[in-house]
Amino acid sequence: MNFEEFYHDYGIRKLEAGEHVTTFSCGDEDLDDFIINDAPLYRDALLAITYIIERNSDKEVVGYFSLANDRIAIKDFPSNNEFNRFRRHRFVNEKRLTNYPSVKLCRFAISDSVKGKHIGSILLDFMKRFFVSDNKTGCRFLTVDAYRTAESFYLKNGFLYLNSADENQPTRLMFYDLINLDD
Repeated sequence: MNFEEFYHDYGIRKLEAGEHVTTFSCGDEDLDDFIINDAPLYRDALLAITYIIERNSDKEVVGYFSLANDRIAIKDFPSNNEFNRFRRHRFVNEKRLTNYPSVKLCRFAISDSVKGKHIGSILLDFMKRFFVSDNKTGCRFLTVDAYRTAESFYLKNGFLYLNSADENQPTRLMFYDLINLDD
């Protein structure tokens, strides 16, 4: 599926206040539970905003993603030296801060009914472009705590590991540098 086909067949919109998704299945209980039970609570608490992907023909929810503010900070690295190596390759001297603004991809799921159509990659590209288009928030990075089963997906879509400290953990902190986005 390409971008034109996606936008012809599907729509992306914010989950509205008071709106509840009643059914969703992506094959992961935690992700299913989040969109059905927790997404409205995160919105009400101003912790994350969830966007749903609907099929235009029948308004079935076929995916979602939740976003929140984040930062990449010196505390994310095992040592000051690793943090300095990270920022030295990305910023000129006068832009070397102790943390950098980013957006966290908190939750991201695609329904079993549409898996294999490359919708996940299309949506990641949408998110990347959303934040650099008109520089809406002044963020530099898109971050994610990737499930181990999703690491290869994020790597394929240009994400990198932030550090090696979490390589034996259930999730890996990964990032995408939005400055690298091709127009």
